[in-house]
Amino acid sequence: MRTTTPHTTSNRRSIRGRWSRLGPVSVATAALLLAGLGTAGHAAAAPATPAKSTAGKVTWSRACATPRKGLMACKALRVTGGTTAFQKAEARTDGVTPRAADASTPSGYGPGDLQSAYGLTSAAASRGSGETIAIVDAYDDPNAEADLATYRSHYGLSACTTANGCFRKVGQTGSATSLPTADSGWAQEISLDLDMASAICPNCAILLVEAKSSSMADLGTAVNRAVTLGAKFVSNSYGGGESSSDASYDTSYFKHPGVAITVSAGDSGYGAEYPASSQYVTAVGGTALSSDSSGRGWTEKVWSTSSTEGTGSGCSAYDTKPSWQTDTGCAKRAVSDVSAVADPATGVSVYDSYGVTAGWYTFGGTSASAPVIAGVYALAGTPSTSSYPAKFPYAAAGTSSLNDVTSGSNGTCATAYLCTARAGYDGPTGLGTPQGLTAFTG
Repeated sequence: MRTTTPHTTSNRRSIRGRWSRLGPVSVATAALLLAGLGTAGHAAAAPATPAKSTAGKVTWSRACATPRKGLMACKALRVTGGTTAFQKAEARTDGVTPRAADASTPSGYGPGDLQSAYGLTSAAASRGSGETIAIVDAYDDPNAEADLATYRSHYGLSACTTANGCFRKVGQTGSATSLPTADSGWAQEISLDLDMASAICPNCAILLVEAKSSSMADLGTAVNRAVTLGAKFVSNSYGGGESSSDASYDTSYFKHPGVAITVSAGDSGYGAEYPASSQYVTAVGGTALSSDSSGRGWTEKVWSTSSTEGTGSGCSAYDTKPSWQTDTGCAKRAVSDVSAVADPATGVSVYDSYGVTAGWYTFGGTSASAPVIAGVYALAGTPSTSSYPAKFPYAAAGTSSLNDVTSGSNGTCATAYLCTARAGYDGPTGLGTPQGLTAFTG
């Protein structure tokens, strides 16, 4: 049992004061903070070795089973124990020890927190109508729409359902009835992606396209389907080893002018993955995001647990360097372009019910950062028909429209900036994290 302290007028005032310094939060998020609620934990869907974060005694497992060689891996990391940054911040505000892990209430950042951290509160309230974010994942999540409804209702976001035209789920052929086989691991990935797109762009419509397998051919076909169905923003939270076929995959699946395609940079530390290394996508790295007393109210560093776990980065072995990348350490494509929260210890709240106890869980991984950035692009508006939105942040490099992440490392490499944060561009965090929409507007 958690020991609670009555909320007197004075300590309620101090809670409100602290969060006003961090920026606006949603009504539901504020209510949670005042009530002193928090959870952690998630039943494992696939065997995995828990990892411990250097940001605190937080453990997690990979949501999806390890794929066979040649298939893509989902990048969702599910917290299984410990105290998250959200819970620690909550304890500081109300003087209450975070309760033991369960699935009854959120224990990670919600929409208000993420919007505040990335300077999006006003834009999220007023923009996004008429835009569609596509989420591309493998296999079916039978509970996707219901779980999304629970998340949005809890945080006071408008309903996004098939009935009101906001939500649509199809297979890679475009059929709403002929769907892939269900998979509980990928269902958690889907829940994470849908919730993050909602958190950043509550007014956007959401299209979920489910590939029949996690092969690049099937996932790529699903990307193409998303574009043919009208999505101008496509989020991909998966990746795998590079291959000599990547150039052909680029042309077949990712060369879509006028469409912002975001891809997780990977969760295995230094080393490039595909399709993050595609020259036509925005590769999204990961940070550890914590509240502080600065003017921004938040601070970030490279997310890294060890040399083999943390945000991905590095030089592609095969993919051509896009013209807008000017760093000299990679002759070919450098990863990442931008970044957002990914450390499970500073993770995000997600509601999930397929194959697990229905409830609230905390997730991390660059699976979280990719849909966050897709949502930012959507808030910024439809890209011009001939543009490649991966280029947009480079025009804003060095300006206040990006939070430059300058501390942390995801491994050891011969060219230091490719694995160690610095002022300006670096591999783990790219050009930085969003501070409003300017860097994502063509």
